[in-house]
Amino acid sequence: MRTERDSMGEMPVPDEALYGASTQRAVLNFPISGRPLPAAFIEGLGLVKLACARANHELGRLPPEKHRLIEQAAREIADGKLTGQFPVDIFQTGSATSTNTNANEVIANRCSQLAGQPIGSRKPIHPNDDVNLGQSSNDIIPTTLHVSVARALHTKLEPALVHLARSLENKSAGFSRIVKIGRTHLMDATPLTLGQEFSGYAAQARKSAARARRAISALEELAIGGTAVGTGLNADPEFAGRVCRILTSETGLSFREADNHFEAQGARDDCVEVAGQLATISASLTKIANDIRWLGSGPRAGLAELLLPSTQPGSSIMPGKVNPVMSEMLVQACLYAQGLCQTVVQCGRDGHFELNVTLPLLAHCLHESIHVLGNAARVFADRCVAGLEADAVRCRELVDRSLMLVTALNPHIGYDQAAAVAKEAFATGKTLREIVLEKKLMDVATLDRALDPAGMTNAKQK
Repeated sequence: MRTERDSMGEMPVPDEALYGASTQRAVLNFPISGRPLPAAFIEGLGLVKLACARANHELGRLPPEKHRLIEQAAREIADGKLTGQFPVDIFQTGSATSTNTNANEVIANRCSQLAGQPIGSRKPIHPNDDVNLGQSSNDIIPTTLHVSVARALHTKLEPALVHLARSLENKSAGFSRIVKIGRTHLMDATPLTLGQEFSGYAAQARKSAARARRAISALEELAIGGTAVGTGLNADPEFAGRVCRILTSETGLSFREADNHFEAQGARDDCVEVAGQLATISASLTKIANDIRWLGSGPRAGLAELLLPSTQPGSSIMPGKVNPVMSEMLVQACLYAQGLCQTVVQCGRDGHFELNVTLPLLAHCLHESIHVLGNAARVFADRCVAGLEADAVRCRELVDRSLMLVTALNPHIGYDQAAAVAKEAFATGKTLREIVLEKKLMDVATLDRALDPAGMTNAKQK
């Protein structure tokens, strides 16, 4: 151990730690979950600190040598090289001041190393006066929250959803000629093609990717420049705009200074909006996963229209059983994400006066949701959707046995008479065709055209 000091006095710190006394106090104060903030959030914090140092240098507030050292250390954090130096628990001070201080101390001590000075000497960089120049935890952490979550949506979730959409679109094209029975209320309905059904799933995935993009746009306003309560005390008037420009250049996203800094720090409505998009994406993916596992149910006593890829044994007691494990995985991931999103909604209510005090939990919930949904969507695409096959014979069998083909007879014999035909066919076991011809309700040629299942799937094109 070595001894470092902060405003409260001396504190023993592990020799290998780049953080200092205040961070160590937080480690001791918050032994709650054993889980630090997400790596993606810490990397985003490094990027924000880098942008702040560069902006302060451009404004003449930070000398070139100090700027160079801080930017180098901050870049190492942004690149994930120093993530292990951020041990503070998720459940800490609601402003995440401990994590901002953690970053300031790590950067200052790393700068000492780079300059050949002892760790803890605060030479040549002071954690508060230099690293935190023009900043407060109250604007830095909300800024980092927006930047890091937007980056995660852009680099992880949106690409995974696009990948899933393409996989579903490929299946839609491949299944375009397979006619099957439709189902509404879990009951037989009129026919459609399996390709049409999968086109609906693909559209859901495409819309989910668009929702991820809209979530990014909700996060583009940044709180930076508001400092303690939104007034901008101790920050240069041009500071926020320069930081936003630098972050835009670094990420390729379109960040801008908040229109109202009091809203940007006191409320987290933007995060609640993002949670709503993530919850919607979760609901959409759940529908896709459930439909696919239902369509693959069987193999003898279920619907069995789809043949799901076999990925692992399904039972420790029933030999040969294979389960729809990828659908089950995706459903569980979506349920988990929706729970996290509900927590975000609850967190959003705790914007008391000039600051929301659930920032670390917000960061955890949003990053965890994006991480899990992104991985789950990609794995589902690769290990389930890509290997799906259709049982065309089974699809045709169920179409031929369905009584809802009678719907196509409405224009010819009317709803009431068509209903009577369907009921008699169900009661006697005869086909619709047999009943109609026995009752001489239609001629053979017209009846055959009306009852052609493939013709029913193209009604919009007629």
